Amino acid sequence: MELIDRPLWVKAGPMKITKLETFCNQFVGFVRVTADTGDHGWGQVSTYNADITCQVFHRQIAPHTLGTPALDFAATLLLINEREHKFPGSYLRRATTGLDTALWDLRGKVEGKPVVSLLGGKPGKLRAYASSMKRDITPPDEARRFLKLRDEKGFDAFKWRVGAECGRDRDEWPGRTEAIIPTVARALGDGIAKLVDGNSGYSPARAIEVGKLLADEGISHFEEPCPYWEFEQTKAVTDALDIDVTGGEQDCELSAWKTMIDMRAVDIVQPDIMYLGGLHRTMEVAGMAAEAGLPCTPHAANLSLVTMCTMHLLGAIPNAGKYLEFSIEGDDYYPWQHGLFLGDPYRIEDGEATIPESPGWGVEINPDWLDRASYQVSERQG
Repeated sequence: MELIDRPLWVKAGPMKITKLETFCNQFVGFVRVTADTGDHGWGQVSTYNADITCQVFHRQIAPHTLGTPALDFAATLLLINEREHKFPGSYLRRATTGLDTALWDLRGKVEGKPVVSLLGGKPGKLRAYASSMKRDITPPDEARRFLKLRDEKGFDAFKWRVGAECGRDRDEWPGRTEAIIPTVARALGDGIAKLVDGNSGYSPARAIEVGKLLADEGISHFEEPCPYWEFEQTKAVTDALDIDVTGGEQDCELSAWKTMIDMRAVDIVQPDIMYLGGLHRTMEVAGMAAEAGLPCTPHAANLSLVTMCTMHLLGAIPNAGKYLEFSIEGDDYYPWQHGLFLGDPYRIEDGEATIPESPGWGVEINPDWLDRASYQVSERQG
């Protein structure tokens, strides 16, 4: 798919990128892009080791970006990929995301539109599923907090963790998987969508065994059952089970996505905008999946900018999945989430999030957070 050929792209105008700034700590890195007109937009590199990613941004993204068009920037993203061809992989993609997301915000502000509208969609409500990140929680405690969220926030879909992360068939503790599957599923009862995440924890044989337990308890979504890089293993599970097998959050190269989709390794694709390299590349993956008849339910496992970007994406793509992933973990689990934004961009009402109508991403970075962050700038000379 060639995104440049899509009708949503505007013609390149005179606006050029003149300044690239990063504000980061170890966990989060925000990017501000400024054009020669003084207009600016905010984006984010991927979370975790964000300080390292920001170094990559200034070393390997900024030199290819300064002086290029600020509104029609698809060609710049391709240029970065070509100029840095000796450095494929996660860090380059995580850094490119900072540029991509900031330029989408800039364009939205210049045109006075939310990003979802730039993509051909519209603001509005999105059904969300409450996504647990915990494996150290007991089955009864997980069930209790899900029921509380159902009653207080109106969630009608929930995801919890089974096995151990990259566990080679080990459980987080002996017997936890066999206990938590029925405990939580039965506590939630009928009329609730139920999902679980294996986080690359199982061999195909064990994953199929667990998948049958899931099906027996009315769980419809089995995420990343096998090591994610072993597409053949995941496909074996997909072929063996009647429930949806899903994955893709870690995959950051388009060649891997093409292979995964062509071989039907999963039933639902789950790209992560921040891991993959930004909205352009995620739209390309969603397009590949649409052509193959597969829905796209992106990964969005924290409440940094990734969830907002995912909301705008889901409001626009024709093969959007049933719901938005919405992390239920607060500052006790993700202390670095605290104070990133002004206001409450992630309010849930009746189990739904709201895509903002304001220009760009529709969020405002907290100035106090920026004041405490490490700062670096790359600027066009002359």
